[in-house]
Amino acid sequence: MEEVKKLVELVRNHYGTNDFIPLHAPRFNGNEKRYVSDTLESTFVSSVGAYVGEFEDQVCTFTGAGAAVATVNGTAALHTALFLSGVKSGDIVITQALTFVATCNTIAHLGATPLFIDVCRESLSLCPIALEDYLSAHSEIRDGQCYHTCGARIASVMPMHTFGHPAKMDALKEVCERYHITLVEDAAESLGSFYKNQHTGTFTDFSALSFNGNKVITTGGGGMVLCGTPELGQRAKHITTTAKVAHAYEFYHDELAFNYRMPNINAALGCAQMEQLPAYLKNKRRLAATYKAHFNNSELVFVDEPQDAHSNFWLNALLCPSRQYRDAFLKQSNSAGIMTRPVWQLMHTLPMFNSAPRGPLTNSEFLADHLVNIPSSVAPEKEVR
Repeated sequence: MEEVKKLVELVRNHYGTNDFIPLHAPRFNGNEKRYVSDTLESTFVSSVGAYVGEFEDQVCTFTGAGAAVATVNGTAALHTALFLSGVKSGDIVITQALTFVATCNTIAHLGATPLFIDVCRESLSLCPIALEDYLSAHSEIRDGQCYHTCGARIASVMPMHTFGHPAKMDALKEVCERYHITLVEDAAESLGSFYKNQHTGTFTDFSALSFNGNKVITTGGGGMVLCGTPELGQRAKHITTTAKVAHAYEFYHDELAFNYRMPNINAALGCAQMEQLPAYLKNKRRLAATYKAHFNNSELVFVDEPQDAHSNFWLNALLCPSRQYRDAFLKQSNSAGIMTRPVWQLMHTLPMFNSAPRGPLTNSEFLADHLVNIPSSVAPEKEVR
């Protein structure tokens, strides 16, 4: 395929190497070693340490959130966000089938059931029109809460900002407010993304970020609960610290809680990465612009940022003409040492979620057949072409 050959040449030129090129590798070119070494010398490598609070403050300032609480990973952050939003066993949580499995795992861990609604073709995230259509046909309001016609409470709607492209948050908020449903953002992939000049994860009381090794910045493993107010942040911190009541030496815990706090050694890495985040985001937008120009007159369609959005372009994506083309593209590019991948398996096709309720998933199924992700790592500045 000629398009794959051109992509291989473009990517190798951009990263300046003939070695294997991964989809998204971390970049450590700042104070990472110094800060991590500092934690080792201090012996404060666990969740008690200065870097944890510093990292939380940096993320809070950057995003404009009311508070930020660091966790061991993004799944823990999302689990905490759903728990604090009031999701309980037997509830329904509406989300998208086009997502990473952690989105649905956290719903199931709380004893709730995911209900899948279609995504927008433009944003790749939960579609407010599809949400409205489903709720109007399958729900009713009783005693100030929304119930599915099956009888279960619809406790929350959880869009995921797919590949860092923001969902249509204003429209989703409007629907959720009318139907008395809490909105929680899975912002795991979207640090540095804005919708109508507001950072993702700050449209709701609780949301979650991820700092896994393949994200825009990384703490190795780590996540963050973004909270709407400082008071909600205190609640999130308490529930993620085993609900331990502060005392000089006694151990007293006043409720069932989680041991989810981020270790200081990981937070040290995060502080060094946050110092470079603005440069990383500019670097990634340059790569996205290069891809967009390259595929301008191609049979492959570059997935650009949605209207009213400023995306971090965490993972760049292309739409192929057909499923057969997609499969050939994936095979040839990976064989050439350029990592590409399809979108995740749709959640309703996995054995643990195949009986979950759902609406029509036309766009999700189209994207599952046509979309491929292409290399999106931050390139060293001296190697950017």
